[in-house]
Amino acid sequence: MSGIVLSASVRQNLLSLQSTAQLLATTQNDLATGNKVNSALDNPTSYFTAQALNNRASDINNLLDGIGNGVQVLQAANTGITSLQSLVANAQSIANQVLQTTVGYTTKSSVTAAITGATASNLLGPGTNNTVTEGTVADSKTSTTTTVATLLSGGSTTVDALSTALTGSDTLTIDGKTITFSTTAATSTSANGGVVNIATGTVQDVLTAIDQITGTATASVVTGGKLVLSTGTAQDLTIAGTSNALTALDLTVATTAITPPALSGETLTIGATVTGGTATSITFGTGAGQVSTLNELNTALQANDLQASIDSSGNLTITTSNNAASSTIGTIGGSAAASSAAFNGLTGAAPVADPNSQATRNSLVAQYNQVLLQINTTAQDSSFNGINLLNGDTLDLTFDETGASKLSISGVTFNDAGLGLSSLTAGTDFLDSNAANTVLASLTQASTTLRTEASALGSNLSVVEIRQDFNKNLINVLQTGASNLTLADPNEEAANSQALSTRQSIAVSALALANQSQQSVLQLLR
Repeated sequence: MSGIVLSASVRQNLLSLQSTAQLLATTQNDLATGNKVNSALDNPTSYFTAQALNNRASDINNLLDGIGNGVQVLQAANTGITSLQSLVANAQSIANQVLQTTVGYTTKSSVTAAITGATASNLLGPGTNNTVTEGTVADSKTSTTTTVATLLSGGSTTVDALSTALTGSDTLTIDGKTITFSTTAATSTSANGGVVNIATGTVQDVLTAIDQITGTATASVVTGGKLVLSTGTAQDLTIAGTSNALTALDLTVATTAITPPALSGETLTIGATVTGGTATSITFGTGAGQVSTLNELNTALQANDLQASIDSSGNLTITTSNNAASSTIGTIGGSAAASSAAFNGLTGAAPVADPNSQATRNSLVAQYNQVLLQINTTAQDSSFNGINLLNGDTLDLTFDETGASKLSISGVTFNDAGLGLSSLTAGTDFLDSNAANTVLASLTQASTTLRTEASALGSNLSVVEIRQDFNKNLINVLQTGASNLTLADPNEEAANSQALSTRQSIAVSALALANQSQQSVLQLLR
């Protein structure tokens, strides 16, 4: 073969044909594999860059399973919380039934104080009318020429007797209101004063005038030889007037203080009706912050779960409210409970239970406890793939291939104890409205706790789902980038293949033409 000599044109055509065949083989391989870079020999930079991108995409893709499980764990916990909220609402309904059922006691604890003359608008009572007894009959005043003797005799007086003792300029003032004695004007009286005609009047006219201005009906009289004056309202009795009128009636300028009502200024204390409750401390009177009416007393008693009522005889009864129907009134003290006072020696008796009502309440206790059992089992069942965020487990998630991006979600314990709830005891709980309200307060707090945790779970679920979508999109970006570096364009490679096939045919033809001169020499040798 070494002896064979090829012409330059033939050798050139052979090289061209070999190159075309090599390019055609490469193009056909690209079309077959779909890649334009199949090894580091094809394009080291693109090959290794694409490999790194694909490796990262693969690593992130492996994390998607864990992220997807995390989403399911959060959704399981959220489903559990939704059910727990429904169960808590059910428990609240049971507790509310306690408030609506019949009071559990036929007789509640109470005390009754008798206050003479007390009414709902005036618990203090009317007090004692002021009385002044003066005008003692003396022997020197028995002359028929003096009005005093006639006045004090209790009989009717003559015109001469009144006009002799009093003059038209005399006045008598009772409690700041004036009676004027006249010799000409007709007898008249009003709440603001009056006029007594001494020329035609009688002793009864004077007494009537006094009673009219003091607000007393026929209270001022002549008794036992003495002139007795009284007030009819809770006020002091003040006497004044001209010297002649006071001398004629044998009265003295003075003020006699009222005798106050039995409860006025007295204090009343009542110990807390329920454990941890608010004790009562009040002062009876009409001053600021004091109590004088039934409405004011009930306002003062309300914080101690007590209420008051009064009958037409002035019997004031203090009893426990429905809220504290199972409790006994606290210890009664204060000056109103001192010796001889209205509340002395009073002690509240224990309430008497109603068997039928208590049986109903015990049934509600059993229903409530059954709901708590369901709360516990629901919390225990709210797991996915062995992780339960409502039973104290922690969910750890990794979002990137380096482990730098993580999320740790701490679980909670949402059994009855974790929600601040506890089982009830028949005969001890749900006895009255206070007991029901205590349970309702715990349930309200439990509901608030569930809502707060639901919000936190929803926020975490949103974060995880966002990262899940981000990772999916990132994987697509990485794979697309790798493909851009290595994948072949089918259209381009098909065109290259067609062009190379044409080029190969041309090269074969050119090689044949180059060999024609040698074939001519061969023909000569033949």
